[in-house]
Amino acid sequence: MSTTQGTNPDRTLPTPSDRWTVSVVALPESLESQGAEPFLGACDVQHAVETATWGHGDLYLPPEMRLAIMRDASTTERLALVATRVDIEGEPAREDVVGAAFLAMELTGNTHLATFDVNVRPDTLRSGVGTALADAVEAIAAERGRTTLVLDVGHAGEPPADAEDVVTPPTGAGRIAGDAPGVAFARGRGYVLEQGERYSVLHFPLADDGVVDRFLAESLAAAGPDYEAVTWYDRCPDELVEQYAALSTLMSTAVPVAGLDLVEHVVTVEEVRQTEQTARDSGNDVMTTAVRHRPSGELVGYSEIQMPSSYGFLAFQDDTLVAPAHRGHRLGMLLKAQNLVALRTLRPELERLHTWNAEENRHMLSINEALGFAPTGVVALWQKRVA
Repeated sequence: MSTTQGTNPDRTLPTPSDRWTVSVVALPESLESQGAEPFLGACDVQHAVETATWGHGDLYLPPEMRLAIMRDASTTERLALVATRVDIEGEPAREDVVGAAFLAMELTGNTHLATFDVNVRPDTLRSGVGTALADAVEAIAAERGRTTLVLDVGHAGEPPADAEDVVTPPTGAGRIAGDAPGVAFARGRGYVLEQGERYSVLHFPLADDGVVDRFLAESLAAAGPDYEAVTWYDRCPDELVEQYAALSTLMSTAVPVAGLDLVEHVVTVEEVRQTEQTARDSGNDVMTTAVRHRPSGELVGYSEIQMPSSYGFLAFQDDTLVAPAHRGHRLGMLLKAQNLVALRTLRPELERLHTWNAEENRHMLSINEALGFAPTGVVALWQKRVA
């Protein structure tokens, strides 16, 4: 069998389960090719899990987008693993996939790190599928010499501060119910909750249509004449790309990371251009607003909006950063408000804008809350360090 199709027969991974077989999926040539079934099955499982967790499929990554992203191995190795019953012979069909894990390992910067999630079809929970997948992921990470693993688990809602059974990271921000799915699983494998990310959604049309305009006007006034906004779509202008790469590098260290074992990821101009190409290949439009400091001519902040081309009703607020030396001028609000104003024209059919922030990042959360983002849940980041 070609290693560009189906599951890779050389990567069937041993597990202690006598019920499930876990295999690494070899990326298909296309979604219509003969060996695409396991890959499509993995995407189906993720869709089922996201829908069961949040009540909608907005956070599901469609196969055409996931395939383009996984093909880009320039800075990160990405693997998909699938679980099927042991009695499945030959190439598993799409519906045979009962669980999937998606694993990412940086090739520059955090070369000690492996991040992953585990997805189990809701009607197959508590049958050993998650354990088999996690065992396989950890085996691959060990083969690659990865010494820190981070598992992310999404949780709808957040228990009240006075709840009796809660799990809280060392930062003290971001509560998870102690009996929530995934907590016992992560703890039982030796993972420690290091950070909680708040998941928030801004619903359109806005209840107060003028709120964004007011905040934009106020933030422009607070910033004063020394700062100006610059917006581009899909491709950073050549004359700004080196500065933008430097800001993207800063994003890896200048935002709260709690106790996560992260080091600086140096973003090069080549990586910026490859990321832009991958976005185009995956059908993802990107709007970036940056702030330029007029006296120095330097970019000192930026904020990105990801907009799937085929799904005009949803978008994703991605990175937002203001360089530490230029904080205190309401530039964060300026960046986000400017992007929201532009979205009116770019995405008039937009219904939901999703975003994630470290729960301890009170300043950015305050900006989101003022703009109308509603807290929706917490993404738990569980970490395990191995020898």
